[in-house]
This record gives sequence, structure tokens and C-alpha cells, in this order.
Amino acid sequence: MAILNSIRKRGIFLILIIALALFAFILSDVLTKGGGTKVQDTIATINGTDISRQSFMEEVEATQRNMGPNSNTSQAMNMVWDRELRRVILEEQYEKAGLSVEKAQLDDALKSSLANNPTFLNEAGQVDDGKIQEYIASIKASSPEMYQQWINFEQNAAQGVLQRTYFNMIKGGLRTTVAEGEQEYHFQNDNLNFSYVLIPYSKIADADIKITDDEIKKYIAAHPNDYEVDAQADIQYVFFSEEPSEADIAEAQTETSALLNSKVEFNQDTKSNDTIPGFSNTKDYEEYVNANSDVPYFDSWMFKSQLPPTVADTLINLNEGDIYGPFKVDNAFYLTKVLETKRMPDSADSKHILIRYAGTMRAPETITRTKEEAQKLADSLLGVVKKDKTKFAELASEFSDDGSSQNGGDLGTSTPGRMVPPFDKFIFNNPTGTIGLVETDFGFHVVEVGKQSEPKKAIRLATVVKNIEPSKKTTDDVFFRASKFEVAVKDGDFSELAKSQNLEVKPVNNLGKMEANIPGLGANRPIVNWAFNEDTKVGDIKRFSVPEGYVIAQLTRKNEKGLMSVAQASPTVKPILLNEKKAEKIRESIKGNTLEEIAQNQNVSVQNVTGVTMANPMIAGSLEPKVVGAAFGTKPGESTGLINGRNGVYKVKVTAFNPAPKMESYVNYANQLSTKNAPASQSAVYNALKKKAEIEDNRATFY
Repeated sequence: MAILNSIRKRGIFLILIIALALFAFILSDVLTKGGGTKVQDTIATINGTDISRQSFMEEVEATQRNMGPNSNTSQAMNMVWDRELRRVILEEQYEKAGLSVEKAQLDDALKSSLANNPTFLNEAGQVDDGKIQEYIASIKASSPEMYQQWINFEQNAAQGVLQRTYFNMIKGGLRTTVAEGEQEYHFQNDNLNFSYVLIPYSKIADADIKITDDEIKKYIAAHPNDYEVDAQADIQYVFFSEEPSEADIAEAQTETSALLNSKVEFNQDTKSNDTIPGFSNTKDYEEYVNANSDVPYFDSWMFKSQLPPTVADTLINLNEGDIYGPFKVDNAFYLTKVLETKRMPDSADSKHILIRYAGTMRAPETITRTKEEAQKLADSLLGVVKKDKTKFAELASEFSDDGSSQNGGDLGTSTPGRMVPPFDKFIFNNPTGTIGLVETDFGFHVVEVGKQSEPKKAIRLATVVKNIEPSKKTTDDVFFRASKFEVAVKDGDFSELAKSQNLEVKPVNNLGKMEANIPGLGANRPIVNWAFNEDTKVGDIKRFSVPEGYVIAQLTRKNEKGLMSVAQASPTVKPILLNEKKAEKIRESIKGNTLEEIAQNQNVSVQNVTGVTMANPMIAGSLEPKVVGAAFGTKPGESTGLINGRNGVYKVKVTAFNPAPKMESYVNYANQLSTKNAPASQSAVYNALKKKAEIEDNRATFY
């Protein structure tokens, strides 16, 4: 009771302390996260324009869906980021230029985009405004999602109009003057003859020149535009793979072999033992495979070229009813039985006339005929082409409801299994020239079998595939070894400890903050995010679970956005500094003023070149723009001073200047320059705007 009274007396004091503590916590969060709420709701800020986290993520999800099942989030995210970055940067320019999209321009853009969509075409094959309005009214009432997609489509079309207008304005301003054309003419055609001496840098060994880290650092600082990089990190890692052990492989083989034989199981319903047929004596192979295999039953004729290379010769020579296996291919054991053999072509040409009806697969909304109407039309067309095959292409062009109509119904060459099963069966089970009617999920096909390859032996198989999985003992052992290494390496040398355990250390350099892939591991954002986390310091170690095991990673370098480190820049800067120091030594060693005196002093020869132009500044097969530029600034009969070129120190004496003859007009050269510069203008302008933009990128917070 005394304690409670004491708390009551100090209640206001305690509340004040708690309030101050909460305020300090919130303030700390704001300071460390740059404003808290904004960062949480904003994926990026570009030139003061915020990109909403929610809308960005919705775009990423939609883009990933459109990219298909093999895409990943990082790919979709980067596509959306590039698109949004371009949109915001260019919209700012459109506003400054006072650009807008007129209705007529938007209508033209929409019609151009819809020109190949039959939903919006009239009988003349032209985009119909009425059909567009009818479509919009339909989806607005029935599908808010499709209506929003249409709105997005219109917005993208408008963006396209603005972009074309903006860049066309830029191209229009890139007109080259006649004076510039004349300059380009002389740049390409004026030429020099000159003599020169070259004292190559290779005369001095690299080992005789010392380049310090301070000198490299000073050079980087003097050339910041050439050595600026985004935030980067280096890591190294070892991988503990959960590969099946030899015992696991042997166990998998035994279990696969056991599938051959019947087994006895107790039936709870009948309270008696049932005999379950094995692979060797089952009556329904499709049911058996689907019940016991890790890969579903695949009903198709297979040729030798389609079989696993290591067992192709064996399998193709089996007879009907033969069983082979278990045999190992990659990381699985196989049991296979030959159900049937025959000789058949492995390729066949075909053409068809497809008659769709409402509700068939991928049928556009313009298809309104019923199934009965479709079959009646298909039967009619079949009768015509059976009487006169020469009419097939003409009828396909007029009636076929797919893209092959433009080729007279020609589908080219197919291999077994490529077409839908009924169609596939027809063109491979009938001889060349056969015409018939085939029904598939796409509608009715009037089909003509074309040229077929020479028949080869084919087999139809039932195959049980059992993947070889690591046992619990194996996965536990891998986890134990990975954990043991993780603990040990915190107090030891990463490379030495890995070497002692025969583990390969894999370095990964220059990781970007938004990098998605890690060499050897594939997509792995968690490792990248850890490397760039503000709490992760150089030398830190962490274990990561990956699909096939564990990774123990160490952060070895981390740089914020700025100039390259000495180690990064050294491969490019060091050769530059080496040549600069060699040039100094060479200059100090030169005695004499004329080419001949210098050549004798340096034990080199005087060489001659003719017809050198500014457009092609080659000396003895090497580009030397600085040397050639100096020569063009020197009068005939005079010599240059010593010039530090790319390959060594030069001295040049001009022997003749050969000006190109004057022309009556330089308009053609001016036009050449305009044509040459225009294509690159669009990317050059955008890249310049992008480089100048103020971008606060928070994507790493969410991805």
C-alpha cells in the first residue's frame, strides 16, 4: 500500500518522463528515416515530385503479371522504375515548353494503336469511332478493372504524343549551318604529310615507376565526373549446398526399384490385405504414373533426339512392353516402359482454315457465331477444298479467324507435340495431301496435311520420375556445418577458415543498392539489403537460407555514393599516371632539337606519314588525336614541341598541308551532319536531364 501511495504522489512526474521518452523515440525515428511518414508512403522523389509507394507497387504487380510466369519482381520493378523516372522527368519538360495533347492528336494515336485489333474495325478494315465508344461504354458498366486499363491506355497514348512532339521539336532545332557543313568537309578531307619521332613509353619498365595511393586519390579528385559511382558494396561468401549424399542416392534408387513390384497394403474398410499392382504389372499406366511420379504422365510419341542423351540409344531400341530402369538422369531416378512403337515422320507441314465460335479459347468479342453455325460453315468449306485444293489459300484468307489467314492458312512446319493434341494427331497420323475437319478448343479447323519427313522409329512411354531429395540427416548435417562455420569465422580469417574446410570463397564486387542478382546464387535481395543496411559494418558476417542450402556472407567493402575508392579506380588511373611519369623521364632524357638529333639521341628512327586527316587521326595504325591536332596547328616546314601521345612522346615536323578543293556548296555536308546527329539526340537529351535530376530513391526500403 505504501508503494502504491508513493506512485500516486509521483504520477504526474512519471507521466512526464514517459511522454518525453516517447517523444524522443519518435524524433529519433524521424531523424534517422528522413521524415518517417514520407519515406513510408513514397517510393521516390524526383525533382520534388513524389511517387506513391502504393501506386508504384500496383504497377510492379501488373507489370510482372504481363511479363509472364518466368519473370521476377526485380525485373518488373526496374521496368516500372525506368518508366516512372522517364515520365516524371519529361512531364516537367512538357510543362516548361507549354505542350499539351489535342483531342485530334489523341484520337489519331489511339486509332494507330488499335489498327490491328478486330474489336475496333469496321467492315472496311478501318478503326471505327463508334466501335471505340461502344467498347468504352460496355466495359465502364461491366468491368471497372477493364475500364481503368482503358484509361491507362489512353494516358499512355497521350504520353506518347507528348514525347514525340517534344523530341521532334528538339530534332527540329538541330539544323546544321552551311558554315558547319564546310567545316565538316575540311575536317574529313584536308590532310597533312609529316615526319615524326616517337619515344615509346614501353622504353621505361613499369617496375621503375612508383605510383602511390595518394597520387591516385589526387587524380580521382581532379576528375570527379569520370570516377563518380553510386553506393556500392563488396561481399564474399561460401555456399553450403544441401546436395543428396551417396546414402540418399542409394536410398532413392532402392525406393524407385521397389515401385516395379506389387505391394500388399492393409485396407481399413475391408479389414483385409489388398495387393497393389506395381509398375511392371499395372493395367492403367497413366493413373499409376500420376499417383507415384514427381512428374505427371506425358502422352506423346518421342524420337531418339527427344530422349535423354545418356540413355537415348538404349530406349529407342526397346520393344513394346519392355521396362528399363531405374536409371539416373541428373538428380532423379527413372523407370520407363514402352507402351507402343511405330514409324512416323518427325516433322510435317500443314495449313488450316480456323472457324471460331463464341466462347472458344482466345476468341475475340467480335466472334458471335454459335458452335452449330461454325460447324456448318466449316463443313461447307471442307466440301469446297476437297473438290478443289487450289482454293484453300483463297478461302483461308477470307474466312480463317487467326493470323495464318494472311499466309493463306499456312502454319509452316511442326514437330510432334507442338500443336494441340487433336490437330497434332491428324497431321502426323495421315499421309501428305489428306484434308479433313478437326475440332479443338480453338474451334473447327479445315486442315490439309503438307509435306512430311521420312518416317523414323518413335516410342510412346510411361515414365515414373522420382527426384533424389536430401534426407533429414543430410540437411541437418549441412545446417550444423554452416552454423559451425558462421560461429568460427567471427573470430577468424574468412578465407583461411574456408580454405581449411575446402570451401570455395566467391567474391562479389561492386554490388549496387538495387542489385537483384548475385553471381552463383541468382536473385537474392535479402543479401543485398543486408550489405547496405546502415547497421551492417565492413567485416560483419551473416548466414542466409537459400533454396538449396545456406550462404555465409561477409561484407568486405561499402561505399556511399561518391567518388571511387583507390582500389576501384586503380586499374584505369594507374596506367594514366604511369604514362605521365614516363613522359617526364623521357622528356628529361631527350637531347637535341631536330627530329634527326632526337632520333639519334634516343636510338629511334624518323618516320613519315601522308594523308592524315582530323577525322581519322591515325599514326602507324594507332589513334593519336592529340598529336595530329598539334600537327594541324603547325605550318609546313615547322616543327611542334614534344607531345605526350597515347603511345609515347612525339615530335612532329609538318612537310605539307593538302587542303581539299573548295566546293560551290556545302549543303550536302550540312545535311549529313544533321542526319548523323538527329538519331542520338533523343537519348542524349534524356540522359542529360536524368543526370541533372534530383532523385531520392527509397526503393531499397521496400524491395
